[in-house]
Amino acid sequence: MPDLTNQKKILIFGVFDGVHEGHLSFINEAREQGSQLVAIVTRDSMVEKMKGKLPKYNEVERIKNLLEIPEVDRVLLGDLDMGTYNILKEVAPDIVFLGYDQNELFDDLNLKIKEGYLNNIEILQGSPHKADTHHSSILNKKS
Repeated sequence: MPDLTNQKKILIFGVFDGVHEGHLSFINEAREQGSQLVAIVTRDSMVEKMKGKLPKYNEVERIKNLLEIPEVDRVLLGDLDMGTYNILKEVAPDIVFLGYDQNELFDDLNLKIKEGYLNNIEILQGSPHKADTHHSSILNKKS
Protein backbone atom coordinates (compact mmCIF):
# COMPACT_ATOMS: atom_id res chain seq x y z
CA MET A 1 0.00 0.00 0.00
CA PRO A 2 1.52 3.40 -0.97
CA ASP A 3 2.40 5.92 1.73
CA LEU A 4 -0.18 8.68 1.33
CA THR A 5 1.28 10.83 4.09
CA ASN A 6 4.03 12.34 1.95
CA GLN A 7 2.46 13.00 -1.47
CA LYS A 8 4.62 16.01 -2.28
CA LYS A 9 6.23 17.02 -5.55
CA ILE A 10 9.88 17.91 -5.09
CA LEU A 11 11.85 19.95 -7.62
CA ILE A 12 15.63 20.10 -7.87
CA PHE A 13 17.78 22.36 -10.05
CA GLY A 14 21.26 21.67 -11.34
CA VAL A 15 23.73 21.39 -14.16
CA PHE A 16 24.35 17.70 -13.36
CA ASP A 17 27.45 17.65 -15.55
CA GLY A 18 28.55 14.08 -15.00
CA VAL A 19 26.43 12.55 -12.24
CA HIS A 20 28.70 11.69 -9.31
CA GLU A 21 28.32 10.42 -5.75
CA GLY A 22 27.55 13.92 -4.45
CA HIS A 23 24.69 14.28 -6.96
CA LEU A 24 23.30 10.87 -5.99
CA SER A 25 23.38 11.78 -2.31
CA PHE A 26 21.60 15.08 -3.11
CA ILE A 27 18.99 13.29 -5.23
CA ASN A 28 18.33 10.71 -2.50
CA GLU A 29 18.03 13.42 0.16
CA ALA A 30 15.61 15.36 -2.06
CA ARG A 31 13.54 12.26 -2.80
CA GLU A 32 13.07 11.64 0.93
CA GLN A 33 11.10 14.90 1.08
CA GLY A 34 8.21 13.65 -1.07
CA SER A 35 6.71 11.16 -3.48
CA GLN A 36 7.68 12.64 -6.86
CA LEU A 37 11.06 14.08 -7.84
CA VAL A 38 11.37 16.41 -10.82
CA ALA A 39 14.89 17.40 -11.91
CA ILE A 40 15.46 20.62 -13.84
CA VAL A 41 18.60 20.56 -15.97
CA THR A 42 20.27 23.89 -16.63
CA ARG A 43 20.41 24.60 -20.35
CA ASP A 44 23.81 24.65 -22.08
CA SER A 45 23.38 28.34 -22.93
CA MET A 46 22.68 29.20 -19.27
CA VAL A 47 25.68 27.21 -18.05
CA GLU A 48 27.87 29.13 -20.49
CA LYS A 49 26.46 32.45 -19.21
CA MET A 50 26.92 31.49 -15.55
CA LYS A 51 30.28 29.71 -15.74
CA GLY A 52 31.85 31.17 -18.87
CA LYS A 53 32.12 27.76 -20.54
CA LEU A 54 29.92 24.99 -21.84
CA PRO A 55 29.35 21.91 -19.68
CA LYS A 56 31.38 18.78 -20.36
CA TYR A 57 28.17 16.94 -21.32
CA ASN A 58 25.47 18.62 -23.40
CA GLU A 59 21.95 19.05 -22.05
CA VAL A 60 20.59 15.98 -23.89
CA GLU A 61 23.30 13.76 -22.40
CA ARG A 62 22.73 15.23 -18.93
CA ILE A 63 18.98 14.57 -19.20
CA LYS A 64 19.62 10.96 -20.29
CA ASN A 65 21.97 10.42 -17.33
CA LEU A 66 19.36 11.67 -14.85
CA LEU A 67 16.60 9.56 -16.39
CA GLU A 68 18.67 6.46 -15.57
CA ILE A 69 18.42 7.22 -11.84
CA PRO A 70 15.39 5.41 -10.36
CA GLU A 71 14.71 8.12 -7.75
CA VAL A 72 14.17 10.72 -10.49
CA ASP A 73 10.63 10.63 -11.89
CA ARG A 74 10.83 13.39 -14.49
CA VAL A 75 13.53 15.55 -16.07
CA LEU A 76 12.94 18.88 -17.80
CA LEU A 77 15.12 21.59 -19.28
CA GLY A 78 15.32 24.81 -17.32
CA ASP A 79 14.28 28.28 -18.41
CA LEU A 80 15.88 30.10 -21.33
CA ASP A 81 16.24 33.28 -19.26
CA MET A 82 17.78 33.41 -15.81
CA GLY A 83 15.54 34.43 -12.95
CA THR A 84 12.19 34.03 -14.72
CA TYR A 85 11.33 30.76 -12.94
CA ASN A 86 8.70 29.88 -15.55
CA ILE A 87 9.57 26.22 -15.01
CA LEU A 88 8.52 26.58 -11.35
CA LYS A 89 5.16 27.92 -12.40
CA GLU A 90 4.78 25.05 -14.90
CA VAL A 91 5.77 22.23 -12.53
CA ALA A 92 4.13 23.73 -9.40
CA PRO A 93 6.21 21.83 -6.83
CA ASP A 94 5.42 21.65 -3.14
CA ILE A 95 9.11 21.88 -2.27
CA VAL A 96 12.18 23.18 -4.08
CA PHE A 97 15.16 21.26 -2.74
CA LEU A 98 18.50 22.94 -3.36
CA GLY A 99 22.06 21.77 -2.98
CA TYR A 100 24.15 22.98 -0.07
CA ASP A 101 26.11 25.20 -2.48
CA GLN A 102 23.11 26.88 -4.16
CA ASN A 103 22.96 29.83 -1.74
CA GLU A 104 22.36 32.52 -4.37
CA LEU A 105 19.45 30.55 -5.80
CA PHE A 106 18.08 29.98 -2.28
CA ASP A 107 18.16 33.73 -1.59
CA ASP A 108 16.68 34.66 -4.98
CA LEU A 109 13.80 32.18 -4.72
CA ASN A 110 12.93 33.38 -1.22
CA LEU A 111 13.00 36.99 -2.45
CA LYS A 112 10.69 36.15 -5.39
CA ILE A 113 8.27 34.45 -2.99
CA LYS A 114 8.38 37.41 -0.59
CA GLU A 115 7.70 39.81 -3.50
CA GLY A 116 4.73 37.69 -4.59
CA TYR A 117 6.30 36.78 -7.96
CA LEU A 118 6.21 33.09 -7.00
CA ASN A 119 3.67 31.14 -5.00
CA ASN A 120 4.59 30.25 -1.45
CA ILE A 121 6.79 27.21 -2.09
CA GLU A 122 8.86 25.61 0.64
CA ILE A 123 12.57 26.05 -0.12
CA LEU A 124 14.96 23.60 1.53
CA GLN A 125 18.70 23.04 1.24
CA GLY A 126 20.46 19.72 1.42
CA SER A 127 23.54 18.86 3.39
CA PRO A 128 27.00 18.54 1.85
CA HIS A 129 28.20 15.08 0.91
CA LYS A 130 31.98 14.98 1.01
CA ALA A 131 32.00 18.41 -0.63
CA ASP A 132 35.79 18.51 -0.67
CA THR A 133 35.96 15.49 -3.00
CA HIS A 134 32.59 15.19 -4.77
CA HIS A 135 31.82 18.69 -6.02
CA SER A 136 31.66 18.87 -9.84
CA SER A 137 34.27 21.65 -10.02
CA ILE A 138 36.78 19.45 -8.17
CA LEU A 139 35.98 16.34 -10.20
CA ASN A 140 36.26 18.27 -13.48
CA LYS A 141 39.78 19.43 -12.52
CA LYS A 142 40.82 15.78 -12.18
CA SER A 143 39.77 14.88 -15.73
